[in-house]
Amino acid sequence: MTVTLDLASDVVALTRALVDLPSESGREGRIADAVETALRGLRHLRVERIGDSVVARTDLGRPERAVIAGHLDTVPAAGNLPSRLHEGRVHGLGACDMKGGVAVALRLAAGVPDPARDLTYVFYECEEVEGDRNGLHRIAAERPALLDADLAVLMEPSEAGVEAGCQGVLTADIVVRGARAHTARAWTGVNAAHLAAPVLQRLADHTPERVVIDGLEYREGLGAVAVRAGVAGNVVPDECVITVNSRFAPSRSPEEAEEYVRRHFPGYEVRVTEVVPGALPGLDRLADLVAALGATPRPKLGWTDVARFAALGTPALNYGPGDPSLAHTAGEYVPVAHLRTCEERLRQWLR
Repeated sequence: MTVTLDLASDVVALTRALVDLPSESGREGRIADAVETALRGLRHLRVERIGDSVVARTDLGRPERAVIAGHLDTVPAAGNLPSRLHEGRVHGLGACDMKGGVAVALRLAAGVPDPARDLTYVFYECEEVEGDRNGLHRIAAERPALLDADLAVLMEPSEAGVEAGCQGVLTADIVVRGARAHTARAWTGVNAAHLAAPVLQRLADHTPERVVIDGLEYREGLGAVAVRAGVAGNVVPDECVITVNSRFAPSRSPEEAEEYVRRHFPGYEVRVTEVVPGALPGLDRLADLVAALGATPRPKLGWTDVARFAALGTPALNYGPGDPSLAHTAGEYVPVAHLRTCEERLRQWLR
């Protein structure tokens, strides 16, 4: 049964209604149905459905078009449903990441029928899982014209402030070789796990770089996230694999990021398993929007879908209610004050 969303209701009530619609990644059908139904009731919007993503556009012939995007999915529940309102905060799964932001965007879609610029609202699936399942990725591949715009706002939680650009991400396996033997005769082999100590020490001693772009300082990172060795309890391991995760400044290309990691582990086999570019802040192209939002930009320390917009040549920033450090936690919440501030400032900009 399709749930009815009242887009005319207060942003707090709408946030709670969205939180109370479970939408773990890959299971967004019910919330997508509710969003699609609510938006199709608005005559000033053209609405399209791609999988479990919903795109709604104005077509007013304005000289500029902006995208406002937010994902519908959440991580698995952690005993944090249904929603509750307590001491000026909406608590519940996805309240911060990012159903509060989606509620703000839906309120704008319904309440600003004659904006100063044409708008494309994108409510998309599968942001919290593998990139090839991401709804924005699918739309860009199948219907790229739907994402054509001059700029974009991603409703990522940013404490109702502007977080510009985002870091790139690289994951690699550092492989240490040994020689297998029976543990009863361990001296006849070479224990790869023991030989991994210099790699781990090099990571422990590593000093991350700080890169300033457009006056914003992006703090890089390089560290071990997994160590794997051994095939059985009575076998000397002949291989130890240390998986490292690198967060690199958006000024580095994926090739430069890979070279940086390889340079830190000479003599070892380095297998890069994933590398995703970041997004430059692009504040020169977003100055008017930043001024309208009344916030001093900060660097985004993490990867977000602003990188997908950057790949399309569209400058984008992160702006949404909620503290990003609360995302994915059991105690996730979004302050009511953030919801109201984001809605008010975006509404003024759109008008």
